[in-house]
Amino acid sequence: MSPPHMPLSADPASFPVQPPADLNDPAMLVAHDQAAFDAVESMVDHWARPGWTPQTRVYYWMLTFPDHPELAALARQCQRDLAPLGLDPVPDNGLHITLARIGSPITLSPNSLDDLIGAATPLLPPAFRLQAVPLAGSRGAVRLSVAPWVPVVALHAALSDAMDASGLPPRKATAGFRPHLSVAYNNRPRPAAPVIETVTALRGCSPVELPIQEVQLVELRREGRVYRWDVVKSLPLG
Repeated sequence: MSPPHMPLSADPASFPVQPPADLNDPAMLVAHDQAAFDAVESMVDHWARPGWTPQTRVYYWMLTFPDHPELAALARQCQRDLAPLGLDPVPDNGLHITLARIGSPITLSPNSLDDLIGAATPLLPPAFRLQAVPLAGSRGAVRLSVAPWVPVVALHAALSDAMDASGLPPRKATAGFRPHLSVAYNNRPRPAAPVIETVTALRGCSPVELPIQEVQLVELRREGRVYRWDVVKSLPLG
């Protein structure tokens, strides 16, 4: 398995482009995320992504939170203040941290998924805890920061190793991974300043603790302007 201290690197396709200097210090991670969002001048439509249709289905590795009332309450608190902006709120059962895209059911057989699950199981790192901290964003979403990054990066690296071993290289290398948890998606081009102003006022909200004990392999789809998924397999962390 790739070492948990694997360095991250600058990646123009990631946000923030530059990784934080310290992957463990929550205060530094949160400040890095917030500074990156505060520098955004304009936002883009999150849903304007080529290749996605109502029929599209894609396998992903994700961390999901179906039974976490404290996280749902924090997301709803943020969404209430964001409501005048007309963003698309993430429903309670849609809160997640995306880890890695695996591929399409059109090209991947059930046997391929079984092989991937078998390769991933012995590589998974131990269970860990995260904090979800208000509030930052990207060009296409408003999101909670998560901290620390080290265990999430280690998990991404383990899943990447499993995918490589199964002949399914991930679309994004671990060096460009930036963990986050979206609470609302932007649905049209707009100046970022009004969103940043609202987000800044929510940064005094208390963070919540997230126990991470499993990782999910899901089949993802869109229903309107909401992500939905079916869990194919939930794997306990080591």
